[in-house]
Amino acid sequence: MAASMDSDRGRTSGPEMATSFGFRKVASGEKQPLVNEVFHQVADRYDLMNDLMSGGLHRLWKDAMVSSLAPPRADRRAFRVLDVAGGTGDVATRIVERGGKATSAVVCDINGSMLEVGKARAAKAGLGDRLSFVEGNAEDLPFPDRSFDAYTIAFGIRNVPRIDKALSEARRVLKRGGRFMCLEFSQVDVAGLDKVYDLFSFNAIPVMGRMVTGDGEPYRYLVESIRKFPNQERFADMIREAGFSRVSYRNYSGGIACLHSGWAI
Repeated sequence: MAASMDSDRGRTSGPEMATSFGFRKVASGEKQPLVNEVFHQVADRYDLMNDLMSGGLHRLWKDAMVSSLAPPRADRRAFRVLDVAGGTGDVATRIVERGGKATSAVVCDINGSMLEVGKARAAKAGLGDRLSFVEGNAEDLPFPDRSFDAYTIAFGIRNVPRIDKALSEARRVLKRGGRFMCLEFSQVDVAGLDKVYDLFSFNAIPVMGRMVTGDGEPYRYLVESIRKFPNQERFADMIREAGFSRVSYRNYSGGIACLHSGWAI
């Protein structure tokens, strides 16, 4: 299950992510506005963005994430989920549709453009009574302590400047016995696949992004940000350091993506 630590992969530590905008080093405090601009540009094409970056597999990975979460189907058992950096609501929608009528989700995202897309989709799907949308920062969540049964974040935590702060906040807002789940692009652990994946990522994805949206630079940043994110073992250690117990992870598609899990005990 574990991926080896490869020094030439450019995997940074958590603190270094705060000044890493892809392969560029930026001043402290500059990363968040730059990331915000990327997602303002791709907000209405978010699913397409993930389709380009994963070959459409992100949909299966997200389904697997929700299956692992297993929201209760009982209509009387309240189950409240916080989905962070999930502005378009694709993960939160899966959760409430999988769970019973007492399952609800709050989508929290720092990017207003993404939230507007999510709100429109929720209304169209008739889920406005079970999905709510709040603009907020993962590093300083606008929610009280121990207010959620689960915390999910999919393909968003690598864009947070101070990952340790986001993990600490996740731990704070979870009830005792609550579950943390993070789906993120990670380090490929299959010989040969890593080289194919790098060729596709660095050469094809920015070109496809430019063809579809007229600008390939947001996609170049997103590809680079994957290579700078801590690998599976290092990120699992960060989750433990934030106070979570029973931390585990599962690779998907040879480590292209990885689902991390921890419990607030």
